[in-house]
Amino acid sequence: MRKQLFFAVAMVLTLAFSSCNKDLIALDPSLFTCTPNPLVEKGGKVDATITGTFPVKYFAKNATVTVTPVLTFNGIELKGTASVFQGEKVKSNNKVISYKAGGKYSISTSFAYVPEMAKSELWLDFSVSTSKKTYTIPRVKVADGVMATSQLVSKNFGATDAVNGPVIIPDKFQRVIQEMQEADIKFLIQKADLQTKEMKSEDVVSLTQKIKAVKESLNQQVAGFEISGYASPDGSLELNTNLAEKRQKVTADFINKSLKKVKTEVTIDSKFTAEDWEGFQKLMENSNIQDKQVILSVLSMYTDPEQRENEIKNLSNVYKSIADEILPQLRRSRLKLTVDVTGKSDVEISQLAKSDTAKLSLEELLYAGTLTDNLNEKAAIYTKGTEQYPDCFRTFNNLGVVKYKQGNIDEAKRLFAKAAELKSTPDVNYNAGLSALAKGDLSKAEVNFGKAAGTKGNLSNALGTLSVIKGDYSKAKTFFGNTATNNAAVLQILDGNYNGARTTLDAVAQPNALTSYLGAIVGARTNNRDAVYAGLRKAVSMDSAFKKKASNDIEFAKFVTEDTFKAIVQ
Repeated sequence: MRKQLFFAVAMVLTLAFSSCNKDLIALDPSLFTCTPNPLVEKGGKVDATITGTFPVKYFAKNATVTVTPVLTFNGIELKGTASVFQGEKVKSNNKVISYKAGGKYSISTSFAYVPEMAKSELWLDFSVSTSKKTYTIPRVKVADGVMATSQLVSKNFGATDAVNGPVIIPDKFQRVIQEMQEADIKFLIQKADLQTKEMKSEDVVSLTQKIKAVKESLNQQVAGFEISGYASPDGSLELNTNLAEKRQKVTADFINKSLKKVKTEVTIDSKFTAEDWEGFQKLMENSNIQDKQVILSVLSMYTDPEQRENEIKNLSNVYKSIADEILPQLRRSRLKLTVDVTGKSDVEISQLAKSDTAKLSLEELLYAGTLTDNLNEKAAIYTKGTEQYPDCFRTFNNLGVVKYKQGNIDEAKRLFAKAAELKSTPDVNYNAGLSALAKGDLSKAEVNFGKAAGTKGNLSNALGTLSVIKGDYSKAKTFFGNTATNNAAVLQILDGNYNGARTTLDAVAQPNALTSYLGAIVGARTNNRDAVYAGLRKAVSMDSAFKKKASNDIEFAKFVTEDTFKAIVQ
């Protein structure tokens, strides 16, 4: 009996000892699940959640196991956040795994994304420690590759993207501008006779000389010449009508004779106003006459001319001032000359932009920048603009646009900042936001875009792009709305809206190689082999860099072994 009891106790001790001291063996990959697999980049990070299982009667009671996610690519190993588990006899504060029952666990880890991760593998490393030794068991692969489709959003809208790129602030150049010149000929009360001093007044003489000069000019033309006869609003309407008409007529006769002397003719548009209440009101508003507000209230209260006149005359204390200061100025004929002045031709402006910009006005110089498609020539013109007109924000902004399109983002950023110093407008802030976005300064871009409401630029695309880069797809969806751009299509692909992505890509205003490449991705995700190869062929024909991109892109993992795929990307 004692002998049997001894053997029973010995067996229990042996089993207990073996559960503590037996080395752990390799774990089967089927015990692990990684979400997602392949891994996915979002907001510049690659996150993974690994669920694992320690089998029953596996975890030694005196063992401590450290599980470390390791992402490997291009000979590089990046370690994620380790998790530690312990057996039932270990005195520590880690998660306890039962030897008899085993146990499940979950590990979350994150890596900062780099493009080389496209071809990568996620492993779990296991380090086992007991009181007597430390050793490792074979690592287990839990995921293949990183899907980084969100990285296809364009942060830089360069020379070929006229829709989503920075905004040129337009010039105010007008080929034909109008100049006006006026003169008044005054008359005595109830008279329509021309006075010598009025006919020889400086304004009248200057106006007739101007007409002659215009007729002789090669780039000026009389657009209109108007003579208006007026009478002051005192006396009967019949009298004033006759006076106004006669004043208009004698003035027109005088002007025709004066122009005939200098051998010049002009078509005259003549009219008359019997009682010039409008002129009366303007003069009264600008006068210092006492109680003028009372007079103005009479004008607003009554529309009948006779009633107006009677009410004003009843104000005897101020009527003398009106008769002396206001009414004489209304007994007149007004001469109004309108001249069309034609500016420099496009050829002249372009030549001066290259040879002598000092002879160009600000608006002509800004306009000159639109007359060439050569970015170097544009840069030279706008540079001169910043030198000749250093207080004009448009010259700095437009030069910044050119530098941006030339790929000199740092210089563009500086120029947009200078433009904003001079005048902070929605277009300038939009441009500054694009330059910050291109440099990866997301916080600065967000600030600039926040001040760009009303810009002529594609702010919806810019804000949507910023949100995708930050990993906020919900906000990006709101910003993009119905915007038809490559970046909007990227978001739809990430969101699983493949029909929407197809529609968007078909509507892109300036489709490029990326447009076709995104179409190929939509094809891959919807198992449309024809769409995959059609999109890839077009993409690589427009930009050969997409050959290497496609070769490493896990979006096409199901196609890489096919001869057609190999032929396209080789």
